[in-house]
Amino acid sequence: MAAAPVAPPPASADDEIVYESMPCIRVYKNRVERYFGTEFVAASTDAATGVASRDVVISPNVSARLYLPRLDDGGSGSAAKLPILVYYHGGGFCLGSAFNPTFHAYFNTFAGLANVLVVSVEYRLAPEHPVPAAYADSLDALAWVVSHLAAAAGDDADKRDPWIAGHADFSRLYLGGESAGSNIAHHMAMRVAAEGLAHGARIRGLVMIHPYFLGTEKVPSDDLSPEVRENLGSLWRVMCPTTTGDDDPLINPFVDGAPPLASLACGRVLVCVGEGDVLRDRGRNYYDRLRASGWPGEAEIWQAPGKGHTFHLLEPSCNEAVAQDKVISDFLNR
Repeated sequence: MAAAPVAPPPASADDEIVYESMPCIRVYKNRVERYFGTEFVAASTDAATGVASRDVVISPNVSARLYLPRLDDGGSGSAAKLPILVYYHGGGFCLGSAFNPTFHAYFNTFAGLANVLVVSVEYRLAPEHPVPAAYADSLDALAWVVSHLAAAAGDDADKRDPWIAGHADFSRLYLGGESAGSNIAHHMAMRVAAEGLAHGARIRGLVMIHPYFLGTEKVPSDDLSPEVRENLGSLWRVMCPTTTGDDDPLINPFVDGAPPLASLACGRVLVCVGEGDVLRDRGRNYYDRLRASGWPGEAEIWQAPGKGHTFHLLEPSCNEAVAQDKVISDFLNR
């Protein structure tokens, strides 16, 4: 007599998929598998550009990789002062790292081109640490950077990073990021508007590269890829489980309840968008609404023809990526 078929064991919670965006990430009910952005590369001095990097621990939850360009100035390099860019990486709040090869290669090139001191922030990732954890970590990183303005005396002197203490020109303090990192940079500027920064520090400008904003109000670029647009909404709801949805002020800076754009705590903003990016018109709206808000600063926008979201990280040597880097470099040094 044939044996009765054996029923498969019931699926466990560990096998229940909550969200996936392959080939990058799969979120199960009780665990997360990341297939992209978790690789680590050590800090070093880049042979091609002379840019040096080193890692710092800011708090138990926050660290950063610093990039210092080669200081070829006739022997006075020890006193050279540079613009400082506090940078928040993207990845939908759930992917990426300041220590992965993609961002490391990007900043070895960019810091050398722009001649800026970069602080590339490593914040905790969702969904293990849901949004707004990334905002809290990013604010801690910014506070640590500006703490270097305190007098170098007593115990405080031992806590100051020598690269920042020796080379940062705090009259040229910028925040920036791409995708979710742009979202973070915007919210850091809004927090500064509400609370200020220690030691009289001020943010000179924001660099917003392909910003990750959403909203229930449709924009033309949504139609470039409805599937991707829907995926971005699903991503947000998983990474910020307490959200009210696509019109949450954390993801839509134009809705009632969002801090007024007119209060943005900087004097200059550069928005970079890609013509083929489903988020293109969200970025354009940020630029347009900022200019119309009564904000007293100067806003600029630059569009990469034919290119998609974060193309500059995927194709760092293409003509459009080189052009975008030049636009950002000029913005930081103007």
